[in-house]
Amino acid sequence: MPEWLLKDENYQPLPDRDTFIDKSILSLLRILSRIRAQSGYTGGKHSVHAVYKVACTFLLIVLLSVSRNIWFLAAVGAYLLAALSLMSADRIIRVIKAGLIISFFSFLILLPAFLMGNRYSPVMIPLKTLATVTAVGILSHTTGWHAVTGALKSFFIPDIFIFVLDITIKYIVMLGELSLDLFYSLKLRSVGKNVEKYSSLSGIAGTMFLKSKEMAEDMYSAMECRGFTGSYRVRRRFRFTPADFLYIVVHILLITIFVYLG
Repeated sequence: MPEWLLKDENYQPLPDRDTFIDKSILSLLRILSRIRAQSGYTGGKHSVHAVYKVACTFLLIVLLSVSRNIWFLAAVGAYLLAALSLMSADRIIRVIKAGLIISFFSFLILLPAFLMGNRYSPVMIPLKTLATVTAVGILSHTTGWHAVTGALKSFFIPDIFIFVLDITIKYIVMLGELSLDLFYSLKLRSVGKNVEKYSSLSGIAGTMFLKSKEMAEDMYSAMECRGFTGSYRVRRRFRFTPADFLYIVVHILLITIFVYLG
């Protein structure tokens, strides 16, 4: 036998940092888990129908954008806090965290105006931003994507818009899973000091582009074979529950407060 076969292997790979790969994997897992959790949400026994949620949330955003009264913002804030109290703790943290970050960013943008003597905009606009983001966050964390697209169909939104929105969400999940597999394979094959990890990103991006093109062609062929004409149909009959009634009454009360305060 050759002498080199009788020697013990004593290979010590050089230490390397995989921080970039680990952060990319964690970010993708976080995004995919949120989309899956939101898509799988069906609501509880006393949940409000998605049509009323989408309509009232849009109406609330419009009222917040045109309002110039701090007391109306206080009334909306009280309603949003009451709605948040009915959610789980992890969802409350996500909604409040997103609202505080975006409102703080808007305050930083308006900080020069505050220093120059403008006291209205740097106070009202961040509060409006906080309330708007919180309202949208409550909607997104209590309503599944399929229910939102169905509600859009009820408002006579064009089918092409609903189709693009629905397919985009599904493709984000599918391509996210593909990119996760690619990052896992890159991490497992990076033995020792690998200085070409960043150059592998172009290969990952190219693979995802080719895979998405292939998936789009397969989806088009499948939908063509199944007779899809581009129109969405939703079940329009649903029961009007006491939760729906209470939800509408609360928003009518907010409209009344908005009109009363001018």
